[in-house]
Amino acid sequence: MKRFVEQQERSQVTLFPERLDDYVNEDNPVRVVDVFVESLHLATLGFEGATPAKTGRPAYHPAVLLKLYIYGYLNRIQSSRRLEREAQRNVELMWLTGRLTPDFKTIANFRKDNGPAIRNVCKEFILLCRKLDLLTDATVAIDGSKFKAVNNRDKNFTQAKLQRRMKELEENIAGYLEEMDTADRQEPETAVLRTARLMDKIAALKEQLRVMQPVKQELDKAPDGQLSQTDPDARSMKTRGTGVVGYNVQASAEARHHLIIDHEVTNSPSDRAQLSSMATRARDVMQKDSITAIADRGYYNSEELLKCQQEGIKTIVPKSATSNAKAEGRFGRDDFIYDRQRDEYRCPPGEHLIHRMVTNEHGMTFHRYWSSNCGSCALKEKCTPSKERRVTRWEHEQVLEDVQQRLDRMPDAMRIGAQQWSMCSAL
Repeated sequence: MKRFVEQQERSQVTLFPERLDDYVNEDNPVRVVDVFVESLHLATLGFEGATPAKTGRPAYHPAVLLKLYIYGYLNRIQSSRRLEREAQRNVELMWLTGRLTPDFKTIANFRKDNGPAIRNVCKEFILLCRKLDLLTDATVAIDGSKFKAVNNRDKNFTQAKLQRRMKELEENIAGYLEEMDTADRQEPETAVLRTARLMDKIAALKEQLRVMQPVKQELDKAPDGQLSQTDPDARSMKTRGTGVVGYNVQASAEARHHLIIDHEVTNSPSDRAQLSSMATRARDVMQKDSITAIADRGYYNSEELLKCQQEGIKTIVPKSATSNAKAEGRFGRDDFIYDRQRDEYRCPPGEHLIHRMVTNEHGMTFHRYWSSNCGSCALKEKCTPSKERRVTRWEHEQVLEDVQQRLDRMPDAMRIGAQQWSMCSAL
């Protein structure tokens, strides 16, 4: 193998072995993790075992396990078994832990027993970022992710799912009973064997039906109409693929340095009721009087946007398309221009839709507008199949219009939000 870079012989003995510190560059992130953890007062933050016991086998210092935990977070290593293997072969972890190799059970118990303390570490990190002026930008992106719970889908029930399951069991029992009638007409020896087998299946199905009865009783008492037997707090949620039984993890990230500044775990299947609470928490974490919150159309909710405005939070959220008018070739809601001074709408042909009535739906006040000239309009087919085109305006519609104007003035806002989350998800 001439004229190639030559490798070192594995059996070569070195008189002065290299230091472990030589394998970790000065700008390696593990050095930041090491300095940060060493600066924490772990007992004050609530970590168990920060003060060693006077007797018994020596335990791992929580600082070592916390460094291991943070390293796993930064490198997307969630499994305690994988972290155990990495500690045995990963040079960065050898440097970070001082060649200590805790087993997976120790790592898992550390995470399980120190949840509140780890959250306190996150708060300390936010304080550090604030001292370093890393949270000067008053813009945050908010998004949510669905995380699978331990609960299996077969152990999660809704009324529709339970009724469907019970109906399937009853149909299967009826089918086996018909097979038994057919078996009775067979030869005696064959009939006995087949009947015995079918009876066992019918008994198993009836037992499943019997188990479903207490499930139905528990489900009737559930306030949200869902029951998870293994993980009671988990809920069935829609995802882009199949549904998942799990949790909706909300998080907010600041715009300049793409740092996740806050997170919250909920079991709400939808993001629509999460915007104001997450934006308010982000504002408090950043210690700002006002911030701008960017979110995708899954967060578009009139009442949530109003709460944000009342809290001094500017929102940029694209509007959800709820009408089929545009798709069917008719004028959309945005084609009708509101005249604030005259409190009326002007339609594309130029007619005036005047204020007619006020209604209240689900605690929200709406104003209705329409014109008496729709019947004679030449463009009526492009407007509405009804007698007249009616426009509904919420009493706080100006809040929604302000949100749209901010989006129009900042068309790259959603791309910025997507970039933030793509970088954050890489962690």
